[in-house]
Amino acid sequence: MIGNVVTDTARQARRPGLRTALVVGIAGVLGAGLMAGPADAASTLGASAAQTGRYFGAAVAAHHLDEPAYVATLDREFNSVTPENEMKWDATEPVRGSFRYAAADQIVAHARGQGMLVRGHTLVWHSQLPSWVRGLSTAADVRTAMTGHINALMSHWRGQIHSWNVVNEAFQDTGARRNTVFQSRIGDDYIELAFRTARAADPDARLCYNDYYIDDANHAKTRAVFDLVRDFKTRGVPIDCVGLQSHFNATSPVPDNYRQTIERFAALGVDVQITELEIPGSGAAQADDYRKVVNACMAVARCTGITVFGIPDHYSWRPYATPLLFDSEYNKKPAYEAVLSALNAGGPGPVPARS
Repeated sequence: MIGNVVTDTARQARRPGLRTALVVGIAGVLGAGLMAGPADAASTLGASAAQTGRYFGAAVAAHHLDEPAYVATLDREFNSVTPENEMKWDATEPVRGSFRYAAADQIVAHARGQGMLVRGHTLVWHSQLPSWVRGLSTAADVRTAMTGHINALMSHWRGQIHSWNVVNEAFQDTGARRNTVFQSRIGDDYIELAFRTARAADPDARLCYNDYYIDDANHAKTRAVFDLVRDFKTRGVPIDCVGLQSHFNATSPVPDNYRQTIERFAALGVDVQITELEIPGSGAAQADDYRKVVNACMAVARCTGITVFGIPDHYSWRPYATPLLFDSEYNKKPAYEAVLSALNAGGPGPVPARS
């Protein structure tokens, strides 16, 4: 995620012969008939995504859950949530070994009560770290703190989180490793260590690498993440998905090869999740860009879900850009209708089994 804010349904069967049972299970969790086609067009975002075994989610803030219009829109339209800030390190472990889960628990309880999936965000990130983590000086201490934090959070929510953003934004735009406390103390192996620790902590959760500016296959940063995933898959390091944050704007528009980027990651044997989607605007141009993103995801079976970076425009991290699907009065914008139409048009399925 850029800046200072945010930003398996069941464990997938490993044998092809179990795929039919898996599809039925996913459909039950998502609350809609998986094999429904355009003739059975759904009227909400979550239900329309569920027709092809996908989810359509929103980033959610706990302090908005006492607002009736916010909750009504969330519960009606979405079948997945991602806590905005409530699972980050400064929120969950501000003092070493002292954990605070109440705000995130509120989101998880609400989502699960509504039959929604929950994405965990995020376990290892250089931003929104408490000062005690940044002050650690030895490799052993950072390694112990990182693995302890992963184990604590994943154990607390074991069996309740569909996918975790295990490591977030580990690369610079140039493709070089970002010089974080984890990189500088532990070295390149910290990402592998984080994923191996996460798999042991909750074997059923899907483990994702998440980053921004990896939407264009030609960018150096995208190539660096691609090489990381390919290396992990080759060596058996557990990784199940890549999260494309997909923060778009006038200077960083939806790339023409966005679908090819998704296909290229999927070809490595990982799912792709669009994790923080937002596109500035309010009219036809915004709607066309949202449609382009959703169509790209729907065209690739391993693109398993989309999360928008909030619900109404005025709660966006950049409200002046009006980048979401609902305006400040919770009215549906043209972009909403474009997304719903694209979701209802269908796409390949079912979701493949974990490689």
